[in-house]
Amino acid sequence: MDNKDELKIPDHKHEIPRLNRAIGQLEGIKKMIEEQRYCPDIIIQLKAVQSAIKRIESNILKTHLENCVAASFSNKEEAAKKIREIKNLLDKLQN
Repeated sequence: MDNKDELKIPDHKHEIPRLNRAIGQLEGIKKMIEEQRYCPDIIIQLKAVQSAIKRIESNILKTHLENCVAASFSNKEEAAKKIREIKNLLDKLQN
């Protein structure tokens, strides 16, 4: 089965506002660095961006599990492929 032919990719456009906020936060951090702001203040803002990105990551992973992975369960071969894919993804997320 070719993913593009038989699998409908979920729409993640609802995450765009979150991404835009994270981009705005990064721009703010860049400005803080240019203005030589206090290190702990910069670090707190960096942590806020990391949290925002983690939330987006989590939302997209949940959608993938609920849609793409769940849809593969009707085919044993595809299910095994998706499970391998998730294992590899989780390995990458831990690093």
